[in-house]
Order: sequence, then C-alpha cells, then structure tokens
Amino acid sequence: MPALKEWGAAIAALLAGRQTVLLRKGGIGEKRFTLGRSRFLLYPTVAHSHAESTRADHHDLLAVGARDVRLAPDGAPAAVTVRAVAEVTAAIAVARPDDVAALEPFHVWTTDSVRRNRIDFRPRHQLTAIVLSVRPITTPIELPVLPEYGGCRSWVDLRTGWDTLGGVPVGDPVVEPSALQRIADDVRSAVG
Repeated sequence: MPALKEWGAAIAALLAGRQTVLLRKGGIGEKRFTLGRSRFLLYPTVAHSHAESTRADHHDLLAVGARDVRLAPDGAPAAVTVRAVAEVTAAIAVARPDDVAALEPFHVWTTDSVRRNRIDFRPRHQLTAIVLSVRPITTPIELPVLPEYGGCRSWVDLRTGWDTLGGVPVGDPVVEPSALQRIADDVRSAVG
C-alpha cells in the first residue's frame, strides 16, 4: 500500500482543511522526488516537526500530529496511526522559488523554513508543489513501525491489511474539488 511520509502536523492540517499543498523535493536517501502515484496514504512522522518551522497560528497542530506517532521507551517510533488518503489534484514544478511566500495561504510552514528546508536544501533539485485532495479514513488504522519504513525518504509501502486503496473506507473530501482546482491555478500563477 503506497504511502507518502509527511509531518504529522501537516497531515492534521490537511485533514482540517488548513493546508492543501505539500512542497516536496525528496528525502536525503533519494536522488530526487518523484510522484509516481496519484493516490496514496499519508504516513505521519514527527522527526522534523519543529515549532520554529510552523507558523504560530498553526502550532496547535504540532501536538495533534504528534499523537499519531507512538514512541518506544528509547524514543524511536513504535507505531503510527494512518488517518488519510490523498489524491493528487495537481503537481506543479516550482520554477520561481523566489515567489514561494505567495503559497503561505496553502500550507502551515513559515516562508523562512520553506526556503531553508525545501529550496536551499539541495538547490539543484526541483521543488514540487502538490495540490492534494484529502479524505479521512473512517476507521484509522494503527500500524507498527517496521524497519523498512525508516529513513529520510518520501515513499514507503505499508503492510496495512487492505488489498488496494479502493478498499480503504474513506469519508468525503475535506476540500471541494472545484476549490482545489482554483488553488492549483493560484499556485501555477504564483510559482509555476
């Protein structure tokens, strides 16, 4: 079952309708980010969820997202709760990274952290703005953290018990498709 690793706080923001765009360049263990899947689960992480990277009006989401990652006594992640299925509305190459501040209405991060952690990190790699349609899983699933889920990489294949993503019970989209299309147009105009 394909899953994109993302900050727990960002997943909470997506599920609350407070975020509609992810900004991705790929993890340390990847040559570059590829979006080979159009529908996937969102796998929560907390390794990089720092308050200084999140705008103050979204700090409440740090604790919400952290609840979905249970730690072992040694501090390593032991289990996660998967709560969302995402579908790509648009993937837009960020051709004008200097204009990334215009994307603030669509995510929870500070512009400074986007520059530092996503634009300046591996500067020759293309940043991608991904507009997502997110649906809550009606009965979230708790999964043990397996060794193959670790590392700084974007994608993991989860052992969920569901045969296909079509079998995952989900609710309605958090944001209406027509609104997501307008957001995709705004993102393209701002940085594409």
